[in-house]
Amino acid sequence: MTETATTPVTLTWHADERLGDDLRALLCGPGGPFERRVEPVLGVPTEVFAQRAPNVPAVLKGAVERTPDLTYLAFADGPGRGFTYAQVLQLAAAHAEVLATRYGVGKGDRVAIAAANGLEHVLTIWATVSLGAVVVGLNGWWTPDELDHGIALTDPAVVLGAGKPLTRLRQTRAASSAVSLEELYEAATSLADPPATLPDVEIDEDDPAAIMFTSGTTGRPKGATLSHRNFVHFGMFGGLGGAVAALLGAGGRQVPPGVQRASICSNPLFHVSGVCVVLCNSPMYGIKLVFPPQGRWDAEAALRLTHEHKLTQWTGVPTHFWRMLTHPGFERYDTSQVTTIGSGGATFAPELLRLFEEKMPGIQITNGYGMTETTGTGTFLNGREMDGHPASVGAAAPTIKVQVRDPDGRPLPEGEVGEVHISGAGVFLGYWRDPEATAKVLTGDRWYRSGDYGRITGGVLYLESRMRDLIIRGGENIYPIEIEYRLVEHPDIHDAAVIGVPHTILGQEVKAFVVPRRGAELTEQQIRDWVAVSLASFKVPAHVEFRTELPYNETGKVIKRQLESG
Repeated sequence: MTETATTPVTLTWHADERLGDDLRALLCGPGGPFERRVEPVLGVPTEVFAQRAPNVPAVLKGAVERTPDLTYLAFADGPGRGFTYAQVLQLAAAHAEVLATRYGVGKGDRVAIAAANGLEHVLTIWATVSLGAVVVGLNGWWTPDELDHGIALTDPAVVLGAGKPLTRLRQTRAASSAVSLEELYEAATSLADPPATLPDVEIDEDDPAAIMFTSGTTGRPKGATLSHRNFVHFGMFGGLGGAVAALLGAGGRQVPPGVQRASICSNPLFHVSGVCVVLCNSPMYGIKLVFPPQGRWDAEAALRLTHEHKLTQWTGVPTHFWRMLTHPGFERYDTSQVTTIGSGGATFAPELLRLFEEKMPGIQITNGYGMTETTGTGTFLNGREMDGHPASVGAAAPTIKVQVRDPDGRPLPEGEVGEVHISGAGVFLGYWRDPEATAKVLTGDRWYRSGDYGRITGGVLYLESRMRDLIIRGGENIYPIEIEYRLVEHPDIHDAAVIGVPHTILGQEVKAFVVPRRGAELTEQQIRDWVAVSLASFKVPAHVEFRTELPYNETGKVIKRQLESG
C-alpha cells in the first residue's frame, strides 16, 4: 500500500521477503524453525513463533537433547572451568532440589539474587525458573538502601548473594536470612542422590519468570515482570533476524563450518541483556559463553579471552568496544575469528564504526533499541539498514510492531515526531505490585508506551530524544530524579538538578548542578560522598557545578536545556 502524508505508519519486519522462495519457506514456512502465526497473548491477537519452546526450562532441555556434550559455559577464573549443557542441567537440577527442600521455594515464589556473574549465579537462575519460581535480579552495585527497596517490593522466599553484593545484603533488613551462593552450590553438589533432570513443574508460558529492575521516572526503580514467553521469543527474535541478515549479507566475516560459535558474556545477569543471552541465545543456538574474571570490566582481559577461546562474536555496550579497539595491546591478540558485534542500549558513534572498519574489516554489527519492559527488543539495525540509515535505530524486530503516536494515542504518519510505542510477544507482564505504574505504560491492547520520542522515515525508526532526562552511562540507565532527591536531602543544599554530559568512552556521565544554602560551604568531593552513601557508584556525579540559582520556567520546572547548553 502506498503511504500518503496522513496515513498512520506501523513498522513491521519484512527482511525475510528478500530471500528466495525456497530459502524463505525452509526458514519461515509451515513447520520451519521460524514459522510465525497469530495467537491470543493475554487476550490480544499477537504474532508469535509457532515452533517455540513452551517455557524457559524447556529451552535448556532442548539444548541437552541436541548437543549434550557441547560447551555451554566457560570461566576465566580457573583452569578447566568449562561446563557442557548436560552438566549445567544436572547442576541446576540439584540446585532446584536444595531450593525446594531447604528453603521451601515453589512455583510463584521469588528468589532474589545479588551477585556478580558466575557459575553459581547462572545455576541458581536455572534452578529458580525450573521450579516455576521467579528470579529477582537485584543490581549487584546497589547500596544496602537500594537493596532493601528491591527486597521489600518482591518479598522473596530466599535472598542469595556473593562477594561484595552479599556484604551489602548483610547490611539490609534481610541480613539474617541472606544466603551465600557458594553455600547453595556446596549443598547442591553434596546431595547423596541428586536428581537427573529438572523438576516436573507445570509452567505456562505467560507465567512470570523474572523481575528485572528498571530505573523509574519517579525515583525508586520498578520491577519489570518478564514471562517465560518473553524470554523464549527474545531468543527467536535474534535467531531469525541474525540468520536472515547473514544470508542477505554481501561478503564479510563468516564462522567456518563446524566451528562452535562463542561469545564473551560481559553484561550483568541482573540486566535483561545478560540474562537473555544465558537463558535464550546460548542454549537455543549452541553458543559457548565465556565469562571474564569477576570485578571491573577489563579490555585486555576481554581481548585475551577472544584470543584464547577463539570467540566468534562480541556482545556488550559501545563503551566495551571503544576500550578494546583502542587498547595499546590490541594487535597482540587474534581477533580475526570475530564475525559479529551485538549491542544495545546506546548508539554507535560514527567514529566507533570507522574504527571497527579500520581494525576489524568485514565485521557484521547489529545494534538494538529496546528496553527492559520489551525484553530488550524493539528495533535493530544491521546490514543494509546500518549502511543506508546510520543515524537510525533500525527496523522492527521479527514479530514486533512499532508505532509513533501523538499525545492522544493516535498513530502518526511518516516523518512526524511522537512517542514510540511497541507491541508484540516481548512486551512485559507489568510492574510487580504496581498496577498504577503499569497502567501508565501499557495500553488496553498491550502496546508499551516507551516514553521515548522519535519518527518513522523510510522504514526505520529515528529517535529524537530518549526520555528527556535519561542518562545512559556505559549501558546503565540513570534517571536524574533519584540523584536529585538524594542531593536535596543534604542539610546544606538548597536546590539541585542533574543532567547527562557527553563522554567519549562511557557515552554519558552524570553532572550535578548544586545550589548551596545561604552561608554554607561545600566541596565537590563532599557532594560525591553524600550521594555515594545511598546510591550505586555509577550514579555518583562525575562533575559538580555550584550555582546561586537554577533556571525555572513559569510552571516551576527546571529548564534543563539551559543547563545543557551551559
